[in-house]
Amino acid sequence: MTDFIRPNYQLIAGVDEVGRGPLVGAVVTAAVILDPARPIVGLNDSKKLSEKKRLLLVDEIREKALSWSLGRAEVHEIDELNILHATMLAMERAVAGLSVKPEWVLIDGNRVPNGLKGFASAVVKGDALVPEISAASILAKVARDAEMAALHELFPQYNFAGHKGYPTAEHVAAIQQFGILPEHRRSFRPVRDIAER
Repeated sequence: MTDFIRPNYQLIAGVDEVGRGPLVGAVVTAAVILDPARPIVGLNDSKKLSEKKRLLLVDEIREKALSWSLGRAEVHEIDELNILHATMLAMERAVAGLSVKPEWVLIDGNRVPNGLKGFASAVVKGDALVPEISAASILAKVARDAEMAALHELFPQYNFAGHKGYPTAEHVAAIQQFGILPEHRRSFRPVRDIAER
């Protein structure tokens, strides 16, 4: 059971992030305002959907949403600010990029970015409870996965397409063998430990 009660607003933006845990690449966020007149069937937490289903839904979200926007924080920002603050900044950027101004913002998790306080609330497990957040999680996931696929093309020896930059044993072994890339987050412990050797 959840005690989440949906705010009584017409223009609600959902916000989610992908990429807090990986050792490489930007953290990517999305903000989405859905159109009640054009419902989208099958929205859910992106992690619970197959890649094929996400790719089908992402096109429908982009077509039917009243507004959607991607935000991001780059590797140097993650290393300078830390991953939490960089994620909050990326969420603010996603909301700022919406072409339609939301009346309220619902954010997946337990924290509201400082720049959104006053017209936003956090929803724990929101990506499974709030359609707008589900849609945002799908957009962000597809966008970041595409970036990892592109990085894989440049550096296939790291297998970014397989582990998506997360700190798997395979990824850490590849860093040890082939070195640290500019795209790696040097503030993250496995990378930092290897850099300090």
